[in-house]
Amino acid sequence: MASLFRGLIPAAAAVALCSAPAAAQAPGFDPAQREAIEGIVRDFLLRKPEVLQEAIAELEKRQQEAQRSAQQATLASAGEKLFNSPHGYLVGNPAGDVTLVEFFDYNCSYCKRALSDVRELIKSDPKLKVVLKDLPVLGPESVEAARVALAAKQQLSGAKLFEYHSRLIETRGRVGAERATALAKEMGLDMARLQRDMAGPEVKEALAESADLAEKLALTGTPAFVVGQEVISGAVGLEALRQSIAAVRK
Repeated sequence: MASLFRGLIPAAAAVALCSAPAAAQAPGFDPAQREAIEGIVRDFLLRKPEVLQEAIAELEKRQQEAQRSAQQATLASAGEKLFNSPHGYLVGNPAGDVTLVEFFDYNCSYCKRALSDVRELIKSDPKLKVVLKDLPVLGPESVEAARVALAAKQQLSGAKLFEYHSRLIETRGRVGAERATALAKEMGLDMARLQRDMAGPEVKEALAESADLAEKLALTGTPAFVVGQEVISGAVGLEALRQSIAAVRK
């Protein structure tokens, strides 16, 4: 946080100074006048450094508002890809009255923590539809695991698909192609078909779709959830997710 604050100080100072230097650089001001105006602003900031904190707060507020606006626009235009795409892992009630979407990475420790929340929601809420979307952001092994899992998805559905997903995400240590393939073999999948599907268009399309949605929703990591028109970042816990689902039902 301290390093972030130091990084924001120059930006905040620029915000605070923007109007004065702009005026100083306007036609009609000679170099001496511009230097005088900038000196006045500098002296003011030194006497009232709290202005920098106000500028930082305002900058963060505007950034958050811009992010929310972008997210709402994406939710309005890309709802089908989020909630009804064939590329997601559909678990829970396919005809549920509320859909919970989770973007995850098989090597994300917070996703491992959130799994128990998602599992409990599916168990306790028979009207909930859950869509899981691979977003491998933690390196090549995550991409490999996602490719195998997306290929496995073409042979699994419902409870079996969620079992595969759960067992893979609960695996200790780094998860890559080797562990994801071993689990597929253990669960009796057709391994020749798995290899073919890994190189097929559906896997590529699924990964591209998730990456595009994540960019448009300004997701900064995993897990990230979408419930109704709300984007929730991080492993926020079971009760927070329940409250968001209840809010959509109201």
